[in-house]
Amino acid sequence: MADLSEGATPEPRKRSLLGGRRVLGTTGYLLALFPFAMVALTILVTLLATGAGTLVLVVGLPLVSIALLTAQGFGTAERHMLRWTGLPDIPAPEWPSTASGTHWVTRLLAPLRSGRRWVYLIHQMLVGPILSIVSFSLTVIWWSVTLGGLTFWVWQGFLPDKDPDADWPRWIAEHWPLLAGWSSRGVETVLYLVGGAFFAITLPVVVGGLGRAHHAVAGAMLGRWPSDELAALARDEAAARAAAVHAEDAAMRRLERDLHDGPQQRLVRLQLDLAAAERRADAGDTAAAAALAREARVQAGAAVEELRALSRGVAPPLLADRGLTAALAALADDSPLPVAVRLDPAIDEVVAPDVARAVYFIVAEVLTNTAKHAGASRAEVTAEVTGGAAPRLRIGIADDGRGGAAFLPGHGLSGLQERLRGLRGSLTVESPPGGPTRIDAVVPASADASPGTPFSG
Repeated sequence: MADLSEGATPEPRKRSLLGGRRVLGTTGYLLALFPFAMVALTILVTLLATGAGTLVLVVGLPLVSIALLTAQGFGTAERHMLRWTGLPDIPAPEWPSTASGTHWVTRLLAPLRSGRRWVYLIHQMLVGPILSIVSFSLTVIWWSVTLGGLTFWVWQGFLPDKDPDADWPRWIAEHWPLLAGWSSRGVETVLYLVGGAFFAITLPVVVGGLGRAHHAVAGAMLGRWPSDELAALARDEAAARAAAVHAEDAAMRRLERDLHDGPQQRLVRLQLDLAAAERRADAGDTAAAAALAREARVQAGAAVEELRALSRGVAPPLLADRGLTAALAALADDSPLPVAVRLDPAIDEVVAPDVARAVYFIVAEVLTNTAKHAGASRAEVTAEVTGGAAPRLRIGIADDGRGGAAFLPGHGLSGLQERLRGLRGSLTVESPPGGPTRIDAVVPASADASPGTPFSG
């Protein structure tokens, strides 16, 4: 029992310390916000009044635009200051952006079309100052009465004697039966102590309520709106589609290059060898014709192997016939390295076909690069489905090679990253020099959760 009680005591102490920090942090926020709001109000009123007064001139609209941008800066700073209260962070809104290459005048006047910046301006010029004045006054009152009442008995003796006509403690002692016979100083001490204790008890409630009021107003006016979520979704969708198109274009170019540099050259060589063998046979030189035929057979076998290797970047029939689990297992079996696989059987039921093709290509590409460049002796492939209503496929590929893999422009990992971004997925690489290397890919398992594009090459 003693051990249990000793183990339980730190928890209330921890909660009390956390509550004390929140009260102090919220107090610091409420006290600092008042001068902050006054400075913001002064600057914004100056900018807006000057801009409104000079609208007939060229500088009027730019000054109003600068006032809106300044209000955005003050509002952003206030959102960060709210972290002192210990309340949840207020997420930043989606700010409209202008396209690169836009004329500087258009960029300067763009804030005038942003309704969110006008809301920030209203908050910093009207709502914020009023709320900060009220909260600052109440905070100062509560802390003053709390500290003054609880310590009045210490500094009471330094006060001058009261005027008999203003000796309210004596009047209370004479009219309250419970305090009959008490001295004026004793009554005053007790009343101040009771008042200080009451304000001290209610201090966390008052200060915390003021902090939550500021947090609620800031969340409504300075935080994200439902429209921001739609804007972010549209932006991510556009970025994903652009990444998918770019990745598909790069993949097609690479496939064309690989076909030109590999099988096409060998097939041309095969054609020349067969033509030479035909001429030798017509001339009666059967030995030379047989040697050329053997060399042509070698070239044909090499072309078949290169075509087979290239076909691993395209959805193979095994993937369509037996699913992603069998296709990944076949990749591991065909790899020059020993590859251990741990695959979740549920992936064949959950993963959409376009996602399965992407995953197959990623694993095939990584295993090929591992065998060629990593200097590894073994590798491992894992795949599992996580999440509930929105399932995601997590793929891990690890090897014991020399490490040093990184995202480089135009290289394989960057291309894979763009392909996954096109499916609203992500790719992470941990590959310190000397190894080992681990590549993790996470992608939505459902085709409805991502744009998706066919993968080839």
